[in-house]
Amino acid sequence: MTTKPQSSLLTKRRFLPYFLTQALGAFNDNVYKNILLILIAYASIDSLPMSANLLINIAAGLFILPFFLFSASAGVLADQYDKATIMRIVKFAEVIIMGLAAVAFLYQSYTLLLFLLFLMGTQSAFFGPAKYALLPQHLKPEELISGNALVETGTFLAILLGTLLAGFIADSPNAHAIAAVSVIIFAILGYLTSLAIPSAPPTVKKTKFKWQPIKQTRSTMAIARQDKTIFQCILGISWFWFLGACYLTQFPNYAKISLGGNAASVSFLLMLFSIGIAIGSMCCDKLSQHRIDPGIVPIGSLGITLFGAGLYFMTPEHVVATSTSLSAFVSSPSLWPVFISLLLLGIAGGIFIVPLYALMQQRAEENVRAQIIAANNIWNAVFMVASAVSAIVFLSILKLSIPQFFLILAAINALVVVYIYFQAPDFFWRFVVWLVTHTMYRVKKQNLTNIPEQGGVLIVSNHVSYMDALLLAGACPRPIRFLMDRSIYNLPLVNTFCKACKAIPVEASDRSSVRTAFSQVATYLDNGDIVCVFPEGQLTFDGEIAPFMRGIDLIIKRSEVTVVPVALQGLWGSYFSREGGAALLKWPKRFWSKVTINAGESMNSKEANSQLLYEYVSRLRGEHR
Repeated sequence: MTTKPQSSLLTKRRFLPYFLTQALGAFNDNVYKNILLILIAYASIDSLPMSANLLINIAAGLFILPFFLFSASAGVLADQYDKATIMRIVKFAEVIIMGLAAVAFLYQSYTLLLFLLFLMGTQSAFFGPAKYALLPQHLKPEELISGNALVETGTFLAILLGTLLAGFIADSPNAHAIAAVSVIIFAILGYLTSLAIPSAPPTVKKTKFKWQPIKQTRSTMAIARQDKTIFQCILGISWFWFLGACYLTQFPNYAKISLGGNAASVSFLLMLFSIGIAIGSMCCDKLSQHRIDPGIVPIGSLGITLFGAGLYFMTPEHVVATSTSLSAFVSSPSLWPVFISLLLLGIAGGIFIVPLYALMQQRAEENVRAQIIAANNIWNAVFMVASAVSAIVFLSILKLSIPQFFLILAAINALVVVYIYFQAPDFFWRFVVWLVTHTMYRVKKQNLTNIPEQGGVLIVSNHVSYMDALLLAGACPRPIRFLMDRSIYNLPLVNTFCKACKAIPVEASDRSSVRTAFSQVATYLDNGDIVCVFPEGQLTFDGEIAPFMRGIDLIIKRSEVTVVPVALQGLWGSYFSREGGAALLKWPKRFWSKVTINAGESMNSKEANSQLLYEYVSRLRGEHR
């Protein structure tokens, strides 16, 4: 099965205008917000209504406050009205707000600019639920992970570019005039691109809207908690923003105090982090094979812990001042390990966040999807406020250094890694298996779409090597429960994997064990799971398929499910097969060999029997000799 590259979505009208609109929105938000903060920091005392430090803290709070006040109402509106229309209205509101901001910049009215920052936060609060709830309506299920990867990539690159442009504008002689013109231009561009977004009509009956923020917030939060997986995704996404806020907020002082850099070095650190997240987001789509795979999440979380701790261990003990220029800062060999750790931290963050967004969108019921996104935004805001409180506690009260604070974050995140693993160990191991098998072999998958996306499925495959189960587990888009020999099941390390993936041990010579195993198979099938059986009962001794044992007929008779024959080809002669001697005790004939996994047409269990399946698998295997 071939898949189109994720970039192909950027050629589709159902995605490109949406992508440009959200990217321009994030870009303009950061241009406006950062220009304002920089101008406040360097403004004369007489031109400010209060102290610069107090104004900067108020500005941060004013931008987040609307997410608490309006997110729930925004979610209700997005579920009841066309989401594309809402996005256009919000972008038109941005044009008006930025028009007022232009006047405020020219007259240097910081009080008005702060009020308009609150309005920008408000339009972002209304934009978010419509933005993320629209994606599943315009994208196919197999495109959802690609779409989210592109969205996160565009968002963080827009944040980076907006922040850098803000610094450039604020440092120019005519900063207020340039800022006034810039924010209007970018707002207009965002509105124009929103006009091309295809319609995304509501799926629920429209009712008269009443603004009841407290009641709607309670209802929205309750809806998000109804599905445990969705709520866990929300908490995971919020934790990501907690970490992101902690790191981004500390970059200025970290660059100055711990690394000896100047103001330009802060932008360089931000660039590394943002580019890392963009790379991680795109890698996530490739690693997951364009499917929503929760198994990637603990991998990303583990990376956050390792590379977050790396910032502590790689930070030089003695700071060498390099503030004379950015080039001296970047070219300092003692700082390169820090730069690498920061880039890898961003990559791990991108790998962590994309599957959570996609899974949340996929599992959310269509009639409340926008409200779930709204609940996510509220929790994000809560965690971002918590990040500020954490920084005050660890840095101001406990007097820790910034590298020590980063180490504390990595240690706390290690607990998150453990929690995520125990929530979905089979997904984690399945992803690890995919990495291992696709590193050892060139895996070609054919007709795996014949495996139904839902319902109980019995996969029947030939048995060539000890890697067969791992290859199938990594290739199948759904988790597989394997019926396997107890002696292999009980091997050290293998047993941990088997338990996590809910494998079914069986001892062929023990009738009681066989009955128990067949009963477990029936239970899994009846519960809608996929079970794989190797009906030969052992590895092939000559590369040919041995007759199928009668146990497969007993399994088929017990459950009325879909049966899918699968043929494995290319494993004979590998290190894990029996050709040329016992498996694992010989030198393989070839490395990184091509392996084909070919799924035949599905059939009803009433039609299937051992002989028919034997002939079918033999024919499938023969097609790839």
